[in-house]
Amino acid sequence: MTVSLDQLRRCHIAVDLGAASTRVYVKGVGLVVDEPSVAAVNTRNGSLIAVGALAEKMTGRTPDYIRVVRPISGGTVVDIEMAQRMIRHLLGEKLRRQLRRKPRLRAAACTPHLSDPLAQRASVETLVGLGARRVELVDTLIAAAVGCGLPVEQPTATMIMVCGAATTQIAVLSLGSIVTAERIPVGGNAIDNAVIQHLRTQHELMLPSQSVRPLQLALHGNGLHSHGPESTEIHGRDVATGLARSVRVDTAAVRNAIHTPLTSVIDGIGKVLRDCPPDLVADLADRGITMVGGSALLPGFDQMLRDATGMPVRIADRPDVCAVLGLGAMLEGNIQPLVLNPLAEVEE
Repeated sequence: MTVSLDQLRRCHIAVDLGAASTRVYVKGVGLVVDEPSVAAVNTRNGSLIAVGALAEKMTGRTPDYIRVVRPISGGTVVDIEMAQRMIRHLLGEKLRRQLRRKPRLRAAACTPHLSDPLAQRASVETLVGLGARRVELVDTLIAAAVGCGLPVEQPTATMIMVCGAATTQIAVLSLGSIVTAERIPVGGNAIDNAVIQHLRTQHELMLPSQSVRPLQLALHGNGLHSHGPESTEIHGRDVATGLARSVRVDTAAVRNAIHTPLTSVIDGIGKVLRDCPPDLVADLADRGITMVGGSALLPGFDQMLRDATGMPVRIADRPDVCAVLGLGAMLEGNIQPLVLNPLAEVEE
């Protein structure tokens, strides 16, 4: 682990600052916040108009004096002050009063694998500004593995893939630590942009809003599978005239557009396996890969990985909240470390 379990048991709240969603877990209460990491600001007076789901609905629909911002990008806080204001409003006044009663509030936060010190400092300063006296940082890969029930502390290999909005993180874990890992700058946003670019270049069509998941519109439940409807109807705006227009889109062409960014993910899996010791790779042949994160729910993504790697692939029960639930389990003391009895020296 990044920090000891004893230190995490002293924490009161756990925070997962994701590019797509912000989630907060309070010890003894459970998951209290699960909202998009979006805020709407009035640029005239600087006041906060909306946060979370309501602010996300405003994307692309606001007048000039209202700006929709995302203070978190790729798991890194890029605007500390706005992130603090957003989290305060998401927590609510009642919960904030309860947290203020704690004399020495401790917090735990997820950090992406191989995040630089400046990114870690930004996460710490964000929570310190909310009243935390001490902040413990835990690698997202370990927290997600604990949250989806993998035997992280055992001397066996477990492979996890965190599919986020901005990045995809892949790692092999054993004995509570990361054996080898890879971070790829391809996530759900890159997949969405691939579909948007395909519709723009091939059909001269722009979608109404990039905040709407274009995969749900374009694939219509077909996903990456080869079976299903051969075409689907898409409504958008004509690039040349600006008028509303509907076109029939070939789902096979959309699948090819999606495969392009996903090839980087498959290459990352191959690199992790090549850097992994052979004994652990043998364990992975039976256990396979566990997918977590919001982008893991992309239809057919798991089957594509099975075909490319030949390994079993499963999606966690609640893939989008695995990381914060893993932190919460550590806070509650539900995770017991593997106790190793040191061998006593034999006196001659």
